[in-house]
Amino acid sequence: YECVKNNIPFVLAGSIRDDGPLPDVITDVAEAQREYKKVLKNASMVIMISTMLHSIATGNMLPANVKVIVVDINQPTVTKLMDRGTWQALGIVSDVGAFLPMVVQQIRKKKIITASVLAAADAIRLNLD
Repeated sequence: YECVKNNIPFVLAGSIRDDGPLPDVITDVAEAQREYKKVLKNASMVIMISTMLHSIATGNMLPANVKVIVVDINQPTVTKLMDRGTWQALGIVSDVGAFLPMVVQQIRKKKIITASVLAAADAIRLNLD
């Protein structure tokens, strides 16, 4: 909701394991990959949070100079995602539910405020409350 309301690009891609995807979820893998490429085109940093298969697919599309932050509660997942060839990766082994509220808190504390950052922070907060 917050992404749509604030014109923040996002891609909802399905998985072969989905029982019945939500509306607007792209179930065609090739189409999802094209949409990922559009959204990632000018990315300078990507945060990969707690979805290993989608994160690996995304990581494989990124140039090596893109900063990558990998957050997952499972150490082998973090290691696998960090070893994809980027030279600017940071791995954090943490429960995403604990990590994201700290990110929101630091964004507000540091006053790193733009409309998109605030909207993303609010979306994170709302989804975790």
